Amino acid sequence: MMNPACSPSRRGRSRRPARTLLLALLAAGTLSAGCAPLIVGGAALGGALVATDRRPSGVQFDDQALEVKARSRIREALGERARVSVNAYNRLILLTGEVHRDEDRASAESAVARLENVKVINELVVDWPRGGSEQQSDLVLAGKVKARFVDTRGLESNAFSVVVDRGAVYLMGKVTEQEAAIAAEVARTVPGVRKVVRVLEIISDEQLAAIKGK
Repeated sequence: MMNPACSPSRRGRSRRPARTLLLALLAAGTLSAGCAPLIVGGAALGGALVATDRRPSGVQFDDQALEVKARSRIREALGERARVSVNAYNRLILLTGEVHRDEDRASAESAVARLENVKVINELVVDWPRGGSEQQSDLVLAGKVKARFVDTRGLESNAFSVVVDRGAVYLMGKVTEQEAAIAAEVARTVPGVRKVVRVLEIISDEQLAAIKGK
């Protein structure tokens, strides 16, 4: 995702182009609110590009394959009885969306948990699937959160995958505790955000330096 508009080196430049690019990507449908070491708490736009993602490229591709497999298994288990979004980061799989029954919620998690060496975070709610306009609102909100990250000093926006569902912002990524705290606080300030949930792999400053040194 190495892109001049998203690069951390843009701190000293005008940030309007970054917002413009994000809105253009959003309009093109390339930013997904439900596409794709643990803290889950009440405080993740997906798809950081290989060049700036903190995961090794092989892990990124593995995560993409896991998303495909997980969606397939959920379809086999639930058919059309659910709207489930799957996002994977470092073999941590986040499930968001709606199912009709508690049994369906459990079945979706069970189907994905059978994949090899994964951890599943089940944020599915029992409710009727929402309409397209509500899902579009989540996409717009995800774009706004990501734009705020681009504009925030001390954050590498592409270190985070941002997933938005029903106004809840899920932060995924491999970040330090300081980065996690800043990102959560920034996301909370975006109008329309109902809550912020950290689904993050926390690393030390030394681990981050080692990743950047590779």
